[in-house]
Amino acid sequence: MTIDESTPMHGAEPDARQRLLAAAQDIFADFGYEGASVRQICTRAGVNIAGVNYHFGDKEHLYIEAVKQAHGCMSSPMEAVEYPAGTPATVKLEWFIRGMVPEMHAPASPSALKLMMRELAHPGKAAGVVVDEFIRPMAFHLWELIRELLPDATEEKRMMTGFSIISQCLYYRQNRPVSELIFGKERLDAIDPTMVSDHIVEFVFRALNLPIPSQQAAR
Repeated sequence: MTIDESTPMHGAEPDARQRLLAAAQDIFADFGYEGASVRQICTRAGVNIAGVNYHFGDKEHLYIEAVKQAHGCMSSPMEAVEYPAGTPATVKLEWFIRGMVPEMHAPASPSALKLMMRELAHPGKAAGVVVDEFIRPMAFHLWELIRELLPDATEEKRMMTGFSIISQCLYYRQNRPVSELIFGKERLDAIDPTMVSDHIVEFVFRALNLPIPSQQAAR
């Protein structure tokens, strides 16, 4: 079916916006922003082209929302944690890791992962929005934890320490397809989020020369 401006579908149905986002995620993932067309997306979604303007304003804002949705499918925003007064920085760091790892193991569609990797490889306005709304708050939260733990370290050392912690958590999301090619899907499926959390906590705490938390207490 071909959808054009004369098709009696105005895109104002309750689910039209979500259908446009789903179609946009798939098509932008395959063709990129420049290669995808609004007509392709509307045809896939079964929505009149006017629906894009109605719900998003234009192609650029549709793309931004599609990238935000892809990021949300990959990793829902970590809720801000209000620590009890006097909570040690070591406990905060452990909670941070154990909170992030399950997000990196949450199911994500191939198109969501592909779109996010495409956008972050060549950051544009959409990447900036995702960074501002989701990634920077999390990064600055971790930055403050590291500042508490390493008060005498240089800014560069703190930054690299943060990168090392985040990269261990992200590995299980971004590199899963390659890891399966190397070791096989069954071996990767045997590694659950709790095992990963325990491993990363132990690895990071040993690297920072901190007492390793009790796994039993953490659970």
